[in-house]
Order: sequence, then C-alpha cells, then structure tokens
Amino acid sequence: MTRWPATGKTCLQPLELFYDLAVVVLVAQDAHRLAGHLTWPGLGQYAVVFTLVWIAWGNGSLHHELHGRDDARSRSTFLLQILVLVAMGAFIPGAGGDRGAAFAIAAAVLFAILTVLWLLAARGDSPVYRRSSRLFVTGTVVAGLAARPVSALTLSVGLVAVVVGFGAWWTYFDFAGNRQARASRRATVQFILGHLPLAGAIAAMGAAMVSLVDHAHAARTPAATAWVLGAGTAVVLGATMLIAASLQVWQRDRDLYRPLARACAAAAVACIGVAALRPAPFVLGLLLVVLLSMPWVVAVAHRLAIPAEVDA
Repeated sequence: MTRWPATGKTCLQPLELFYDLAVVVLVAQDAHRLAGHLTWPGLGQYAVVFTLVWIAWGNGSLHHELHGRDDARSRSTFLLQILVLVAMGAFIPGAGGDRGAAFAIAAAVLFAILTVLWLLAARGDSPVYRRSSRLFVTGTVVAGLAARPVSALTLSVGLVAVVVGFGAWWTYFDFAGNRQARASRRATVQFILGHLPLAGAIAAMGAAMVSLVDHAHAARTPAATAWVLGAGTAVVLGATMLIAASLQVWQRDRDLYRPLARACAAAAVACIGVAALRPAPFVLGLLLVVLLSMPWVVAVAHRLAIPAEVDA
C-alpha cells in the first residue's frame, strides 16, 4: 500500500485499474455492436448504452476517489459493481432488441448500488454539503427496452469467473504488489523473473474463462479449460510467494509470510486436484474461489491475533 505525498491519501491504483478494465470491456462491446449496426437507430442505441456506462463509471470512480479505503468494505463494493458490470456487458450485444430488458435491469441494479453508496457517504457530510449530495443521488436515472433474459447458469459461470480473476489479481497485490525488493542481486532477479509466470498464468486464465462460459451447461469442464484454470491459479499462488520471498517485508513480517506461504502451497496443490477432477464449470469456478480465499483466511487470522497478543 502506498500513499500520496503530503496528503496521506491511500493510493488504490490496482483496484481502480481493475474497475476501469471492466468498464473498458463494456465500451468495447458497445463499439463492436455499433460497427455491425451503422444506422441511425444503431447510433442512438450506442449513445444510450455508452451514456449509461459512462455515468455509472463516473459515479463509481468518484465515490471511490472521495470515500474509498484499502479495506474489505471498499473492495467488496467495487467487486459487487464489477459483477453487475459483467452482467451488463453480457446483455449489450442485444441491448436494442431481445436483451433490452435484461440490460435495463442490470443497469438499474448497478445504479441502485451506487445510490446506496452515495447515501451512506452523505451521512457523514457536513450539513452544508448534504443538499448537494442528495441532488447528486436523485439526478441519476435508468431506462431500457423490453426483452427476454439470457441463461442464468451461463451468467452465473461468467460472474464466478470474474471473482476468480479478482482473487488472482488481489492475491498478488495484497501480498506482493507495491512493496520493495531486498537490496541484493539475487532478490532483484527473483523479483523480476517471478512476474513472468505470474503474468503468463493470469493471461492464460483469462483466455480459458471464455471457454468456461461457453461450456457453462456441460456436465464436466473441458480438460484443457480445467487444466489452464486450475494450473494457472496454482502458478499465481506460487509465483506470488516467490515474489514475496524477494521482498523486504518477507523478513520483517515472518509471522505472517511463513504460514501464508504454506497456505498458498496447499491451495496450489488443491488447484491441481480440482483441474484433474474437471467438475462442472460453475463448480470448478466456486472451488477455485474457495482455494484463492485460503491465503486471505490466514492473513485475516494473523491480523485479528495481533491485538490479542498486545493486550496479553
């Protein structure tokens, strides 16, 4: 975790980047749809979808800039927004036709979440600012067209895949990212080279997630998809600890990183086992989410134990 000079404001660039990437995907979906419908109605539909996405992005980013923290609450609310954005992205190709109502519902849910976040933030405002906060909240509206919903299972698999990606991303940034390597040649080389398998695994997992969604209704996940996702998650866990071992904090906070490394190793082995079993896509995604949660459980337990030790 880093801070802005002089102000003490927490710099949450990785979290905001993940959020921005989700928005970029939606804009790309909207632009791709326009490319295939270069007509006046198509342009109008593009404008409506783009405007809704832009307003949502502006609300979410501004709220996080003003009120966000590097804590579980901020991450959970950002992840919740990303999950709804994924649902919106799934409906954008048919937003002007058979998926219009589904897109409208997803957009309404997102704006409802943003409204609640702003209302909660307004509770802490000075009286002089509360009127402006309420006007800002009530000034947001949502509209859409009628349609039929897409497969609930397909959408569920896609959302679980997003959580897996989120977990891989934050396993790295919480335990290894934004930290200084030790001042030695070996540690520097280890730090640099450790990012190669990490980046490669995350990119491969992203590609495999497309196949996971495509086979959402299959009884078993295709072998290649299961192995890329399972082994990729294992590599992310292992590479994160490899990088962490090159950091200054590895020596300074041994009580955390030693059990954390063991938890990551156990989770990585279990990920390989999940890949070999090849359960249904939704189940595979859920199992990977659980396994990615293991290091977090260790870290939270360590954090909660610190006050008890001090009091003792």
